[in-house]
Amino acid sequence: MNFTKISIAALMFVTLAATSSLGATCTIASVKGVYGILGSGLNGSGQPAASVTQITSDGNGNLTGTTTKSIDGTIVTFTTTGTYSIAKNCTGTGTLTNQDDQSENSNIYLNNGNKGAYLIQTDPNHTVTSVAYEQGTATCTNLGVKHTYSFQATGIDISVGQIAAGGQFVLNGTGKLTGTATFSLDGSVSTLPVTGTYQINSNCTGTLTFTPQGQSAVNLAVVIVNAGKELMFIETDANTIVSGTLQE
Repeated sequence: MNFTKISIAALMFVTLAATSSLGATCTIASVKGVYGILGSGLNGSGQPAASVTQITSDGNGNLTGTTTKSIDGTIVTFTTTGTYSIAKNCTGTGTLTNQDDQSENSNIYLNNGNKGAYLIQTDPNHTVTSVAYEQGTATCTNLGVKHTYSFQATGIDISVGQIAAGGQFVLNGTGKLTGTATFSLDGSVSTLPVTGTYQINSNCTGTLTFTPQGQSAVNLAVVIVNAGKELMFIETDANTIVSGTLQE
């Protein structure tokens, strides 16, 4: 028996338990404001799905927002509403309506000083997780996102297979984009320069298009979070189920 390992594990458990107890100060009002939610997984029919949602919570348990979603490569945009509850230990539950106006249910686990959360859908036959982050005080114009961002994306292109990408994009403040990215297209890896454009709306949503050299354009729907330091997105081209983030 390794006493040292057991002692360390016990100490970590006690520390986490104490931290949880001391930090158990959440209420329903802890979740109030505008948030972005980025989700992916398999829906109830076993189809791959990805979504980006901008949601407003009123601090009293009510949610309203807009979602852009890829369902096995079919892109839909719809208005969503729902409710949420938060317990003292900073966990909770929530519901949001989907594209068919049916309620979908999730467990919520707040993090980062209640500025963000992880979610897992709890409806049978669904395998979906999401990450949420508050919008914060963001300047939602093209100039407001004049930054150099790291970029990552993952998902499926039905005509290619599994894809992943990572790189660096420079948004110049006037709607132009330049950068370099590495793409793995069903295991075939290449690093290419990219150029593109973007448009940020006053409500902190927007669009971004980039074209890797010699390839087709890629179109994204974006939601600004983390005071403009991060953009959540899904690809809106048909037959793709791809999501990711840009982070300053």
